[in-house]
Amino acid sequence: VQLVESGGGLVQPGGSLRLSCAASGGFLSYYVITWFRQAPGKQREGVSCISTSDGSTYYADSVKGRFTISRDGAKNTVYLQMNILKPEDTAVYYCAIDLDRAFCSSGMGRAGSMDYWGKGTQVTVSS
Repeated sequence: VQLVESGGGLVQPGGSLRLSCAASGGFLSYYVITWFRQAPGKQREGVSCISTSDGSTYYADSVKGRFTISRDGAKNTVYLQMNILKPEDTAVYYCAIDLDRAFCSSGMGRAGSMDYWGKGTQVTVSS
């Protein structure tokens, strides 16, 4: 299983970016894909997740209403559309797969429970 993130970059406050997470490898059952982020000196935190079973989603309060997660099953790719970006959104963004969960409408799993991780993509929000 391999996860590859892309789409990060430098953007001004109020701007937008779309991150992609391309997954390769065979999966025998439904699973949840979660976006995490980690800012310098801070713990990795969950941003949003989506279920490959029913498409249910969940967002952290800090990004609700600004970020949208979606999935293209045919391409095995998950997207994170980030709008109205703020300097506090600056972080390395990672996508991860949780094989033990099929739904995420009730919340995101802990970073420690993820089974596979991508290498991350840097997002910097600055004027």
